[in-house]
Amino acid sequence: MATDIRESTYQDIAAKFHDSCLLSINGGSSSIKFGVYKSDTATGRVLSGKIERIGLPEAVHTFQTDSAAIKTSEKLSAPNYAAAVTFLIDWLESRVGFSAVKAIGHRVVHGGPKYRQPHFVTDELLEELHRLSSFNPEHIPAQIQLIEAFRKRYPDIPQVACFDTAFHSDMPRVARLLPIPRRFDALGIQRYGFHGLSYAFLLEELGRVGGAAAAEGRVILAHLGNGASLAAVRGGRCIDTSMAFTPTAGLPMSTRSGDLDPGLVWYLARTARMTPEQFHTMVNRESGLLGVSETSSDMRDLLEREAGDIRAAEAVALFCYQTKKWIGGFAAALGGLDTLVFSGGIGENAWQVRGRICVGLEYLGIEMDAALNQTSAPVISKAASRTSVRVIKTDEESMIAKAVTQILKNETKQ
Repeated sequence: MATDIRESTYQDIAAKFHDSCLLSINGGSSSIKFGVYKSDTATGRVLSGKIERIGLPEAVHTFQTDSAAIKTSEKLSAPNYAAAVTFLIDWLESRVGFSAVKAIGHRVVHGGPKYRQPHFVTDELLEELHRLSSFNPEHIPAQIQLIEAFRKRYPDIPQVACFDTAFHSDMPRVARLLPIPRRFDALGIQRYGFHGLSYAFLLEELGRVGGAAAAEGRVILAHLGNGASLAAVRGGRCIDTSMAFTPTAGLPMSTRSGDLDPGLVWYLARTARMTPEQFHTMVNRESGLLGVSETSSDMRDLLEREAGDIRAAEAVALFCYQTKKWIGGFAAALGGLDTLVFSGGIGENAWQVRGRICVGLEYLGIEMDAALNQTSAPVISKAASRTSVRVIKTDEESMIAKAVTQILKNETKQ
């Protein structure tokens, strides 16, 4: 529910930016998250917020200050992404101001084979992103739109693109190769992996809370949200991940199918006269939890309904079963398992899902503590468990801010 805020309150927020700051932008297909950070640390978040339900009848804008002393939510009209971007820039301009913004960092889903590190936004980079739009039409065009809108309004503020694929860029070649004719590999068609900013944060946070040995061990990171994927990490390096050339691959997700028999493309083209565009829409927007349940793409809804709706129950069961399979496969690739980390909206909050995923994984040394799991404690495995199971809240925006800070430092040294 919206909170009534006096203009003086916004002035108090703006007063926090008398020193230079960084703006972190995390654009999704139907949402935009943002954070404002002190540029000297990149960890001192002053303000954060998000616009959700873009394209739906009632979009929602929420934000809060670092101490949560100010926290509010308001409805807005955002019938398309362009309207949401304009609202965000206008809101930041009027409520915070851009005179103190030193740089703007963006999450960009795909860097392709060329961009494996954060990079200043240039004409050349934008040209490459336009080319990569065909790799991921669900995300990249919206993220280009964000970058270009800020660039048009504030051409003198440097912008930095931070790529989700970067975390996975040094995976072993055997993990990157797709079993299709080799000529396609030369065109950059391979397993890239996504959620990289989230995974980078989780691994860094695991080192902080669990120690360097934990972060250097055999780790499976499970980012389970509207988009869901897992990454297998050993020695601090990603060796495999469930998403592939696009974020549609891997686990079933809120509306994405995850892995499918590729023969379905030809079968549905012949029997249902389904076009490539219709197939793309089906596997990205009509499948996953929504497709199986026929009622909702939200895990919270399905957990509430599963007792009386077999479709909801089967959607939840499929999600848990497939996640368990990927964990088992990645444990084999890692040669064992030391730590399992749950994150993302489902991973952080749905204790029922975490519990069901871990049932039957005792052979991997996992012994769950039911009471700790129900409270989403930082560690939800028993003290005697050979494998530690943790819940860590991810923070992609802070990783963007850190990347921007580092690239600015490197630029200063040159």
